[in-house]
Amino acid sequence: MKVLINQIYEYRKGVRALFMLTASGPEIAQSAARLEREGIDHFLHFVSPTKTNIFFGRKPWVETARRIVTCPLNRLSPEEDFILGTLLGYDGEGQCHRYLTRRSRHDGLAPPPESRADWQGATAGV
Repeated sequence: MKVLINQIYEYRKGVRALFMLTASGPEIAQSAARLEREGIDHFLHFVSPTKTNIFFGRKPWVETARRIVTCPLNRLSPEEDFILGTLLGYDGEGQCHRYLTRRSRHDGLAPPPESRADWQGATAGV
C-alpha cells in the first residue's frame, strides 16, 4: 500500500499521467477501493489467480491502456509494448531500443546495435 500511496501522490502532483502497480491477495481489493475513494480512474488486469496489474491515472490514458492490454503483457506486440511503456513514462530512448530489439526478434532479424552511438553510426549512411 505504501507504493500505491506514493504513486497517488505523484499522480496528484502531475509527475505522470498513467501508473501500473502489481498487487496480490488482499492488496488488490484494498488498492481498488482506495482508487475509488480518491476518484482516480483505473482498471484491473488479472495476471493470475493471485496477481493483478492495476493501471490508474488520467481517464484517456487509462482507457488507452485498457484497449492495449488485452492479453498477458509478455504477449503484447512490439508496437503495443512500446506504446504502453511510453504511456507509463519509461525512458524514451530505452523504449526505442526495447522496441527495435523486440521487432527484430519478431521479424527474425539480427538485433539492432545496443548503444546510441552504434545506432547513429549504423544509420549514418541511410
